[in-house]
Formats: sequence, structure tokens, C-alpha cells
Amino acid sequence: MQKQLQSSELVLNPDGSVYHIALKNEDIADDVILVGDPGRVKTVASFFDHIELERSHREFNTITGTYKGKRISVLSTGIGTDNIDIVLNELDAAVNIDLEKKEFKQEHRSLNLIRLGTCGALHEDLVCDSVLASEYGLGFDGLAYYYELENSVIDQSMSDAFNKHSNWPERLSRAYAVAGSRTLLDKLAKDYAQGITATATGFYGPQARSLRLNLSIPDMHERLKSFNYKGHRILNFEMETSGLYYMSGALGHQALTMCTVVANRARKEFSKDYKAAVKEMIANCLDGLTND
Repeated sequence: MQKQLQSSELVLNPDGSVYHIALKNEDIADDVILVGDPGRVKTVASFFDHIELERSHREFNTITGTYKGKRISVLSTGIGTDNIDIVLNELDAAVNIDLEKKEFKQEHRSLNLIRLGTCGALHEDLVCDSVLASEYGLGFDGLAYYYELENSVIDQSMSDAFNKHSNWPERLSRAYAVAGSRTLLDKLAKDYAQGITATATGFYGPQARSLRLNLSIPDMHERLKSFNYKGHRILNFEMETSGLYYMSGALGHQALTMCTVVANRARKEFSKDYKAAVKEMIANCLDGLTND
């Protein structure tokens, strides 16, 4: 892999920050909370004792500050693994590439990346407003297959088992499974239900929602709910985790997703006040990060 990066590959803003997220190394804390909704950045930052930086560029909003003396950044990713590809590459570039020389740094900096999101649960026992933690991301997005390192990061055994069990259609991207950070799971999510999170490429058809178009996989939920791999079941649907876990693993960062259940697909229910539940999840995460 080349060490001298060209301007067309590592694109920078006039101030020297990375192109989309508009950040430099010194702007980013070691602990980074990732949220999909740009408006949720201020919700997280409302818990901070002090704010040192606010940055907004496109849908990527960032606030860095301190909570109980610990420096934390919160950054919005937008929706989908395509945005995760942008955010993870650029966060890593900001901390592990000398942006002036456009050369790799000798010393690697590893970030803790915690996604706080929302999801739809697949099983009746996973009630709305509860929080689920992702031991694994199961990706239907195909992002990992655009990089050479997929075989060293992907859990091939679990991936093979799911593709066989579900008779996953060959016309779609082959599903891939990637583990999250066990360290972060033990630190932040020991009180939450843990399992596999299915990462879809959209909110409607890819999650088996049908409005005016018929579905090509009408029994998708049953294919997912019936899968069990060494005691791990697929708990929920969302749209970012597989990309987050793959990119973090490949780039040498720690990652964890925790999601508030806003919809129970089995019960056909939607939360009456998910914003309150999300705020509680945020508070618990911040407290967990400061309990060293």
C-alpha cells in the first residue's frame, strides 16, 4: 500500500481538514460517539460539562467536549453504510495520516467508536424502548467486498452458516458477519441484550417493509429470526453496524453499536416516546465511558 497519497485520493479542505467531516487529528477525542441523526449530536453534547469545538459540514456535525472530565467527541454519520465508509475512512485519516505530508504516521492511533442508534427488533420479547447491543454486525450491504482485507476481519464461519441457512439470493450481495469490540461490550453493554444485528441497505424493501411495491423476499423476517449460530440470534435491523464493524476492524479501531428499539416488527408496534429512551441510553453510555 502506497505511503505517499495523492490529492485526488486524500481530499482536503482549504484549512487542511479531511474533506467531508472537516476534522483534523486534534479535533477528535479517543472516544467518539457516532449518531445517524445530525440533530442528535446536540442531544449528546447537552450532557457535556464543557464544549471545546463545534463543526458542521454537510450532514456531518461534530462536537468535542468533556463529560465528568473525560474528553469525548460526538459525530453524525447520516444513514447507511455508504456514509459509514466516508466517516470511518476520514476519521482514520485524520488521526493516522500526516495531512500536511500526506504520509502514513509511524504510530497508530486507535479510537473507540460507539454508535448510539435506533433499530427495529425482530423478536416479540425485545420490547420497544429497550436497548440492544450488537455482538456482531451481519451486513447485506457489500461494503467489505470493496477492500482486500475482508477475509481477515469477516467471521467466515458465521457468514457461511447464515448464507446457507437463509438460502440468501445470489443476485444480492453475499451477507458477511463481523464481530464488534468485546472490550466495549463488557464495559458499556453488560446490562443489555446482546446478539447479531442485521444491517440493511434501506429502510423499506431491504427491511421487508412494503408500501406500494411488492417484496422479492417476503419471508425475510422468518429467515433471520430462525437463524441461530452458537447461541447467537439475530436481534434487530438497522443500517450502519456491519460497515462500522468491518471498517473499524480493518483500520485498527474498537467499535460497538447500541440501539434503542423504536419498532418491534414481530408485534407490529412502534415506540410512543423513543426520544426519552434514546436520552437514557446516551446518559448510560456516557457514564459507562467515565467508569474507568
